[in-house]
Amino acid sequence: MLKNYLKIAFRTLWRSRGYAAINVLGLGVAFCITVFLLLTAYLHLTYDSFHEDGDRIFQTYLFANDPENPTRSGSMPLPLTTALKADFPDVQAARIVAGRMSLVEVNGKYFDKLINFTDPDFLNIFSFPLLAGNRETALRELSNVVISENMATDLFGTADAVGKRLKIGSIGSQKDYVVVGVMKDVPDNSSIHFDALVRIENSSMYQQGKDNWTDNSHSVFIKLPAQVDQMAFESRLKPFTRKYFHSQIDGLKEKKARPDARGDVFALRLQKLANVHFNREMSDSRGTPVAIIYVLLGMAFFILAIASINFINLSIARSFTRAREVGVRKSLGALKSSLFVQIWSESGLICVIGFLFGAMLMYLLMPAFNAQFGAKLKVDYLLQPGFIGLVLFVVLLVTLIAGGYPAWQMAKFNTIEVLKGSVSTKRPGVLRNALIVTQFALSCLLVCCTVIAFQQVGYLRQGPLGFDKEQVISIPVGTQVNGRQVLQRLRNKLANDPTVLAITGTDVNLGKGKDRVSSRSTVGYTFKGRDITSDLLLVDFDYLKTLKIKPIAGRDFDRAYASDSTNRVIITQSMAKMMGVANPVGTLLGDDGDTTGTKAQIIGVVPDFRLYSLSDKANPITMHISNTETIRYVFVRMAPQSLAGSMERLKKVWTEVAPQAEFMGSFLDKNVDEWYENEAQLSQVLSLASGVAILLSCIGLFAIALLMIEQRTKEIGIRKVMGATIPGIVLLLSRDFVKLVLIALLIAVPLAWFGMQTWLANYSHRIDISPWVFVIVGLSAIAIALLTVSFQSIKAALMNPVNSLRSE
Repeated sequence: MLKNYLKIAFRTLWRSRGYAAINVLGLGVAFCITVFLLLTAYLHLTYDSFHEDGDRIFQTYLFANDPENPTRSGSMPLPLTTALKADFPDVQAARIVAGRMSLVEVNGKYFDKLINFTDPDFLNIFSFPLLAGNRETALRELSNVVISENMATDLFGTADAVGKRLKIGSIGSQKDYVVVGVMKDVPDNSSIHFDALVRIENSSMYQQGKDNWTDNSHSVFIKLPAQVDQMAFESRLKPFTRKYFHSQIDGLKEKKARPDARGDVFALRLQKLANVHFNREMSDSRGTPVAIIYVLLGMAFFILAIASINFINLSIARSFTRAREVGVRKSLGALKSSLFVQIWSESGLICVIGFLFGAMLMYLLMPAFNAQFGAKLKVDYLLQPGFIGLVLFVVLLVTLIAGGYPAWQMAKFNTIEVLKGSVSTKRPGVLRNALIVTQFALSCLLVCCTVIAFQQVGYLRQGPLGFDKEQVISIPVGTQVNGRQVLQRLRNKLANDPTVLAITGTDVNLGKGKDRVSSRSTVGYTFKGRDITSDLLLVDFDYLKTLKIKPIAGRDFDRAYASDSTNRVIITQSMAKMMGVANPVGTLLGDDGDTTGTKAQIIGVVPDFRLYSLSDKANPITMHISNTETIRYVFVRMAPQSLAGSMERLKKVWTEVAPQAEFMGSFLDKNVDEWYENEAQLSQVLSLASGVAILLSCIGLFAIALLMIEQRTKEIGIRKVMGATIPGIVLLLSRDFVKLVLIALLIAVPLAWFGMQTWLANYSHRIDISPWVFVIVGLSAIAIALLTVSFQSIKAALMNPVNSLRSE
């Protein structure tokens, strides 16, 4: 019987190849886009889920209920972990200094690898698989290093890496290490990435900050015992916080800070490992907001819903051409159940073919999708049990609903009526109208969100930066050479070049350059009882000149003053405001009670400028010069008239001053645009979803127009005989659709406004949503609906009434 059903289904679909092709195309495209979106969301939602006992792993953060601006920070002082383990010996804790790319030397060969500095407990807290070595003893010695499988292959090939020696660090400051373990490569869905792990005591900032409770420079993860609850442990942390953070608490009380709902002015709290990836505030804005993941899931649901609605509408529209077939089958004794199974098997076959077509599309388009949206999707992810179950559930649900409903409707046809040729003369009912409204409401919602998202991205890219980004080339120095030496060589080489206006160096790039590295260093001060947190920026002479930043008080760094490179700083205007000093020039900046004479003197104040994107939290900035710290980026300002060809000229000079290092220069204005690549990618995903939704909605409207005209053929013939004009008939057939589109707009506009207002609330710099967005989208939706319907309407109006009335 099943074989017979399938054979009849194939024959029926072959006779209606156009109908089948439209459905397969619609379902296939929808399924392809839906799987892309679900896979992206699935990858994010499973971040860090591979760790054993993940529910017992937490990141610590500091909460300060500052009356001006309550803050939550994941940056911790170095002594914290030692104190935690002393006061709570049953808790495992590890500090993590997220490393930069560092130079690794093995047998005279050099490699760039990402080195993380941490504590031995790291290997006991996290369950990254160890392929070689002992988890309990690895990192016991300061000279131990654990490397990734990929790093082991790069450095030692197929040979056993354990016991091998290597050097890590810039040339002139390298340290010797012994490989004691090889770890499996870190998965893409991990919040922590590294090529190698070494002890935190090897970090350059360790000796200076190991006893400093105000220098917050790293993150801390802890693992609680199985029987300890998060809230209970946070209660136990209150005396600990009062003991070690009393100066911060006293400072907040002086500012009249009030306890929050949990009774804390200042607190050390815990964040679940599962939330780390989604928390931008505690990951220096590198996280992915969970709202975006919900948007992806919503879009996947919308597109699949629209495709399913189309399938239902097309199936119902086609049912009127098969009414007599159903009537004959019933008169010959066919049961309603057998008719349902037969018709549903045809629908199910279309669904299966559509999903197979979608799977093929997805496989072919995955590389392009990854390249366009910066995704890291792999076919392997499709084989995860959880995702396979989700996809099978979606396929079954669509097949049952989209295929089962039309089959049930056709199986209900009255035998006598269908044999007379009068199935129904009613206009589309409440359900079909609701489906049209749902389709266009979803489509208009996506389009409105897309337009607003693009406007926000454009606003961020054009927002005030506080520096001149034009005609500046940024060059990452890399790890193969000494940045300070390269900077000086460039200055000497280009000193007499009239096309070069200024050259400087820094340790933080502006925007995202070709090295894709983003880092942030903060420093804390206690000034006259005020706790001040500032971004710390290493610069070199001519930094302000290169970026065209003019001091509003004091002066710039000057080579004529030897002390400028040791204990002089320039601060931003917001820093001066936090200090509460009208003119801070000449003021000594450092912790209260510091009698060592190491306080830095403020020599200048500059307007606030963006060291990070407008979507990130803006901190005051403290700039300093050092003769020992590493210069990681070189900025070169070119003359406007010489901009063409400037990159090639610099590349040529670079090969002379730094032949070991790859030239990765890029224009600063382009780098700044890359700050907003996440927002731009979201906008592109929305635009893709909107385009697919509109296309599918138009197919749905086409199906309904076909259904309506099929039902009203004789009515149209009578109207023409009675003298109705073609424009009048077209208007008659189209106005009902316009009403439905207007209802859809009334539903979509408030939802779009509310949703985008919520999204925009994440940005300190954001646009005001213009009503014209909704007006233009609404008019466009009506125009698209009319164009879609008009084809069938005009065709029906031009039909000869004799043909439609002949049977009467």
